[in-house]
Amino acid sequence: MSEYVRSLREKIGNALLEVPTVSVLTFDQDRRVLLVRHVEGDLWTTPGGMIEPYETPADAAVREMWEETGLYVELTHVIGVFGGPVCSETYANGDRIAWVSTVFGAKATSGELQPDGDETLEVRYVGRDELSHLRCKPHVDLFLDAAFAQSPVARFQPAVWKPPHA
Repeated sequence: MSEYVRSLREKIGNALLEVPTVSVLTFDQDRRVLLVRHVEGDLWTTPGGMIEPYETPADAAVREMWEETGLYVELTHVIGVFGGPVCSETYANGDRIAWVSTVFGAKATSGELQPDGDETLEVRYVGRDELSHLRCKPHVDLFLDAAFAQSPVARFQPAVWKPPHA
């Protein structure tokens, strides 16, 4: 947990905290996507995390990828921006969090695949057909559907809100 979040948690306890995040999707030559098995809940997820105060989303994406997987990446495009109920979690300690995530596509330029041992237990490339056999965090399907679609433009969830008298 970053010092920033720790200081907020001291003030708000377990109350819901909304944070900006990034996720990074990298594919190998066989179109398998890189996923990490996270310590929290022992679930598979996309590499990524919170954007620190004054950090750009791009820097956060490159940093998180390095910290969680051991790979240094070059960001290539924005896959999409996502949020809503699927992008929320209650941790084992009771902390509630919701996030809006900018999801980047990237290519690895250097480094060696290795979990950090702190947040990630395992790192590996996974084929689309393998995904149904993995226990994944709820947002993973949303992010990967957008990535596998290979859209030339960034994707987002459609708006469902309407003014009361529309």
